[in-house]
Amino acid sequence: MPDLPRGTVTFLFTDVEASTRLLAEHGDAYADLLAEHRRLLRDAFTAHGGVEVDTQGDAFFVAFARASDAAAAAAAGRRALELTPVRVRMGLHTGEPQVTEEGYVGMDVHRGARIAAVGHGGQVLVSDQTARLLGGTDLRDLGVHRLKDVGETRIYQIGEGEFPPLRTLYQTNLPTPPNPLIGRKKELTDVMRLLAVDRARVVTITGPGGTGKTRFSIAVASEVTDVFGDGTWFVDLSAVRDPALVLAAIGAVLGARGEVAGHIGEGEMLIVLDNLEQVVAAAADLSSLVAACPRLQLLGTSRETLRIAAEREYPLRPLPESPAVELFRQRAGVNGEIPYELAAAICERVDRLPLAIELAAARVRVLEPAVLLERLEQRLPLLTSRSRDLPERQRTLQATIGWSWELLAADEQELFQRLAVFAGGATLEAAETVCDADVDLLESLVDKSLLRRRGERFVLLETIREFAAERLVESGENDAVRLGHAEYYARLAVTFALSVETIFRGAEQRHELALAEAGNLRAALGFALETGRIALAAELATRLENFWVTQDAAEGVRWLAAILEHEDELPPELLARTVRSLGSSLSITGDQAAGSDAYERALGLYRDMGDEFGVAVMAHRVGANALYLARGRGPDGVRALAEESLELHRKLGSTNGEAQAVSLLADLDWRDGRRDQAVEGLRQSIALLREGGFSWWEANMLGGLAEWSLELGRVEDAGAAVRRELELRREMDDRMNVVYSLFVAALVAAKQERPEAAGLAWGAAEAEEARRWILWPDRDRYAEQVLAAATPAFEAARARGRGLTAEEAVEALLADG
Repeated sequence: MPDLPRGTVTFLFTDVEASTRLLAEHGDAYADLLAEHRRLLRDAFTAHGGVEVDTQGDAFFVAFARASDAAAAAAAGRRALELTPVRVRMGLHTGEPQVTEEGYVGMDVHRGARIAAVGHGGQVLVSDQTARLLGGTDLRDLGVHRLKDVGETRIYQIGEGEFPPLRTLYQTNLPTPPNPLIGRKKELTDVMRLLAVDRARVVTITGPGGTGKTRFSIAVASEVTDVFGDGTWFVDLSAVRDPALVLAAIGAVLGARGEVAGHIGEGEMLIVLDNLEQVVAAAADLSSLVAACPRLQLLGTSRETLRIAAEREYPLRPLPESPAVELFRQRAGVNGEIPYELAAAICERVDRLPLAIELAAARVRVLEPAVLLERLEQRLPLLTSRSRDLPERQRTLQATIGWSWELLAADEQELFQRLAVFAGGATLEAAETVCDADVDLLESLVDKSLLRRRGERFVLLETIREFAAERLVESGENDAVRLGHAEYYARLAVTFALSVETIFRGAEQRHELALAEAGNLRAALGFALETGRIALAAELATRLENFWVTQDAAEGVRWLAAILEHEDELPPELLARTVRSLGSSLSITGDQAAGSDAYERALGLYRDMGDEFGVAVMAHRVGANALYLARGRGPDGVRALAEESLELHRKLGSTNGEAQAVSLLADLDWRDGRRDQAVEGLRQSIALLREGGFSWWEANMLGGLAEWSLELGRVEDAGAAVRRELELRREMDDRMNVVYSLFVAALVAAKQERPEAAGLAWGAAEAEEARRWILWPDRDRYAEQVLAAATPAFEAARARGRGLTAEEAVEALLADG
């Protein structure tokens, strides 16, 4: 970015007129023509002290410290182009813009660009602010004009040339927004095409409160004003509750003295109908109006459609992350001063809803952004606007959603508030079971934009869900509905087959189902603990034992430890399961000693109960930890536990359990120097695991096989093992243990003399360690081998790997072979 002028700055914008026609006329020669145009303008601007801010296609954006220099540069540029077929329109505007790392920001930039856009080829336009600095020399007053998004401004022309009328807004009452629209480029293009190209007679923009439907509709209408020769009109229906008054409201805006249809007649007109939701019963009247006026088009905003034949619906979604951050920074008045990640987190906390973002940004005046993020855990009470020029119903986000709530029928309100118990949405079955929902009511809430459908799930935006949750508490049935929700997900968790009991019976693990329901599972656990239903919490948490160790072991530790604070309320079998599950999560977080203690305790509990399956599982785990940590039991004690586990699993017919015991015996053989026998035992374990479908443990064993193969000099075997390990981690979406696989992959790639692959895997593993607050005990041992031969290529790939997610790194490594 060049050194930009600061303080009072004059902007010069240029754009080639009829570039498409020039391309058609000159064909391949157009590129040379465009290049010559750029050279001539750049020379003229540079000669008068211009600083080139941006150049895109055939357009320039240049800044000058003095208005007179900008005017002289524009005149020079126009003269330079006189002997070419290229005609350029130029616009000048002076202001005091803010300068950030990305360049200039603020309304002055938009105003300058808009002034240039309304001119014609060969014409130089200047704003009133620039004209005052130029002293009126050689200026022609073109009057006050309305510009899209920036309101009214007086525009002057440099020189006496004759040109067509400016392309400014006319025959319209469109409100002038206080700020430019941010993001929505694709949406603008989509709806403009519907109106200006497809000539859709009725387009309804739908979405929940706060998505910016009104602001968006104004932006769309502003962009297509020149398409409608008889005007573009805005009709605010927020105060109209009687559907019979809609046509009268339209007539009042248009100044119709009689029947509205007769007043419009053959006129080519666009009417924006804002806030249609409470007058959807006027659909028949609007349908008749469109039928009677062949060149009339309607653009409506509503939480539900009109359901008439001529209508095209366009759902408006929350903002993508980058535009949401831009909106937040601009409204907060600090732009780049708030780190992107923090601003993004704040925007995500309010679902990237434009209204919610603006209300949150207003709080930056009194709260530091980090504090704001923390306090946004309770969104609705905080997001209160004191702005007097907002409608009453938009002064709080709660009021915005309440506007839609008030219009629901009683049975719709009841279902809406019950749906608040779902975190992350619900399947149809879940909604039917927990909320006594039926399809018709769900569809009605979808139609009203309070509920969204994502694939097979029904979802409330989180901000709307909070409003619904408040209504549920007020209804008095909060505890009953939340209990039904928790019990439903405790039953559902069994079908995920992520507990030891289901895995060792060979059931297919359904990690993807657990991931889809993660929010609901956490909500159910939270409710059970909050209300003292400890057994219910333990049932649910232990049925997710392998979910915690693949997704977030630290979270598993928190839930299970909280349950065990009330362990005297648990029956013996459930207590043993909970202690065992805690040991699993502790071990994955790297706290092997605490994990081992939990395993020892669980083994004792199972022995006391005479539970053979529990003893079989825990004998293996206690033995493996004792061998790994070299504490508590010697090699003979570990072998005795491994053989006991193997015997019991075979007796119980558990293939997966047998595989684990075989792998522990293979570990013992390896440590005793029986290397070939150990490798064969590990391969036998992997085959059993593949038969039993225990992919998570198979991936662990493949990592071990890769290490052993390297020590034996079998580099190709190691490569094949680690590749299959990565494939399994990807299939399971194993977010915790993938870091171990990446370290193994780095070691294997280093031994294969592939420094780029080794560096990428190592860098990604380092980044993932930091993200998940885990520390792999063998990391230092691996580092000695991987980093010892680091090359510049390794370090460059390592830096690249640190910028990747684990998933992206795995994909890259698998693609690389």
